[in-house]
Amino acid sequence: MVSLESAERLDAVDPLRSFRARFVGSDDPDVVAYLDGNSLGRPLRASAERLARFAPEAWGSRLIRGWDEEWFDLPLTVGDRIARAALGAASGQVVIGDSTTVLLYKLIRAAVDARPGRTDIVVDTDNFPTDRYLVEGIAAERGLSLVWIESDIHSGVTAEQLAAVVGPNTALVLLSNVAYRSGYLADVPELTRITHDAGALALWDVCHSVGSVPMQLDEWQVDIAIGCTYKYLNGGPGSPAFVYVRREVQPVLRQPIQGWIGHADSFAMGPGFTPAEGMRGFLSGTPSIVGMQAMRDMVELVDEVGMDAIRTKSESLTGLAIDIVDGWSAELGVTLATPRDPQRRGSHVTIEHPHFREITARLWKRGVIPDFRAPQGMRLGLSPLSTSHIELWRGLEAVRDELERLAA
Repeated sequence: MVSLESAERLDAVDPLRSFRARFVGSDDPDVVAYLDGNSLGRPLRASAERLARFAPEAWGSRLIRGWDEEWFDLPLTVGDRIARAALGAASGQVVIGDSTTVLLYKLIRAAVDARPGRTDIVVDTDNFPTDRYLVEGIAAERGLSLVWIESDIHSGVTAEQLAAVVGPNTALVLLSNVAYRSGYLADVPELTRITHDAGALALWDVCHSVGSVPMQLDEWQVDIAIGCTYKYLNGGPGSPAFVYVRREVQPVLRQPIQGWIGHADSFAMGPGFTPAEGMRGFLSGTPSIVGMQAMRDMVELVDEVGMDAIRTKSESLTGLAIDIVDGWSAELGVTLATPRDPQRRGSHVTIEHPHFREITARLWKRGVIPDFRAPQGMRLGLSPLSTSHIELWRGLEAVRDELERLAA
């Protein structure tokens, strides 16, 4: 079994260990182990201070002048920072917009309309529920067909599976970079190439990867990517999502929710809608300025540390989690639902047991906070900059303790 001393040694040589102190709650005695950073990241202390200043200073003092001074362009400037720090993308291709759901709706609609005469949307059966629900609705709305890839809930979509279903009728392929249940890390460049060879557009959901897995969206020729900002980008509950649209694709996509701020001349307020060029054209209504504040500090921190270093820490944490679980007695009945190959997993590990739903509820009362995903998965979301190896070890010790009580 992996000992506490092993976790302590890993923390001692971790070059990112000092960054943990920058997060609110990292020294909270009531939280033994926060293992749900892939659902909601901890706030940075700098973000707490920024939010406290925002109301009296930026809002209270500058008032409506804030729009001219910064706010009108903030979705684009913060988008460019995310592009540089976390997406491997040049400027002018990312904007902060609506919720993930609304952005997915707008870009799925825009993508299928950009491939007239093609009738199929390809999606996998274990993609995130919102993604699946959206394409079902859009297919019905537009008279299109869904082509389902039967993906393994313990892994994800393979190149062979995708190549078998795409063809001249495929308009769009919608996949996730990291599978929300298993943590499987998809081969984005290869799957994107297969999609393009069929003449279709590739839309990637990067919610469970951005900020924890390095990406090279420009190099991979990804057409569209959409991600949330409240997981590994620590933007806070319900913080707005972002959309990346490759520069070459922007002119052929027209999103369907036409609002004032996406107009070529937002303040003209005239008749008819003329979409703005570039990424502003993918905006609809007034952007959430308050909602963009907290993520600004985390994006700066990601840029400071670098995605390669973050990924190295992520692999260390997920590797430790797997080693700890491997050391448990087989009689506890726990199985691993995440790939063992670090090149094929993101920054969360999923373990399975028939009683994890009730065990998760008991753990929360003990200050150990993973999350549960049906049918029997416990996800350990390991945010590299705020999670320590010791914290992970203590959390999994509590999981083992609950399992042993169950077996007694």
